[in-house]
Amino acid sequence: MEALVITPVKDSPETTRRTIEAVAGAKGEFLYLVYNDFSGRETTDYLIKNQQRLKYRMINLQDITDNPSPNYKLVLLMAQQRALEYKVPLILIESDVVIRENTICDLLKLSRTLSKPGIIGVATTDREGNYNFPYAHIRKDGKPWAETRRSLSFCCTMITLDFLEKYDFKQLSSKKDWFDIHISRQSRKLKFKNYLVKENGVLHLPHSSRPWKQLKYSDPLKYYLAKLFKRRDRI
Repeated sequence: MEALVITPVKDSPETTRRTIEAVAGAKGEFLYLVYNDFSGRETTDYLIKNQQRLKYRMINLQDITDNPSPNYKLVLLMAQQRALEYKVPLILIESDVVIRENTICDLLKLSRTLSKPGIIGVATTDREGNYNFPYAHIRKDGKPWAETRRSLSFCCTMITLDFLEKYDFKQLSSKKDWFDIHISRQSRKLKFKNYLVKENGVLHLPHSSRPWKQLKYSDPLKYYLAKLFKRRDRI
C-alpha cells in the first residue's frame, strides 16, 4: 500500500457518488476510507451498500461522536493515526471532487521527486477545464507544478508522511471547522515546502456537499450573518 486516501462525506449524494466512483477507478495501491459525517438516509444507504463494489470502507462518525457535522478535526485525527500506522502519506479527496484515473499515481510519483514536500495540492477546474474555486487565481503558464506560499485547499491534496510525523493533529483547534489554511501554514513553519500541481486538474463542484455555502456567492450578506451568528464555516 502506497497511500491512505480519505473522503469526508456530508450528504450531496450525487457528487458523493461521482467522487467515490472516480477514486474506485483510479490507478494505484491505496486504502480508501470514506467518513460519513451525519449524512441523511439516502447518502448513508448508498455508502453502506456500495463498500464492496467500490472497494472502500465506510466509517460512520455517528457511531463515534455526538458532535454535529462538520467533524473535520476528528476525521483528520483518525486518518493521521492510520497513515502513521501504515507509514504512508495521506491523500484527501473531498466529496465534491472528481479525480482522474492517474491523479493518485501522479501525486505519489511527484512527491518522490520534490524537495522536502509537506503538502501537495492539485488544482481544481470546472466542467470546461478552467481553474475554479479555490484556485481561480492561477494562471496557465505551462508549468506542471510550482512551489507555493499560498494556502492549499483540501479538495484534492496529499499530506506527506514526513509532515504527518512532525505535526500532531491533536494540536488543531476544536473551535474551528476547517483546517487547510492552518495546516498549510504549519507545513511551512516546520520548514517543509508546499506545492501545487497545475496540470491535469480535478473537477470541482464547489460546496455541493454543503449547499448553504453557496450563499457566499449568491447572497454574501446572508452568508456572513450565518457565519457570525450560527458559527458556521470557522477557519
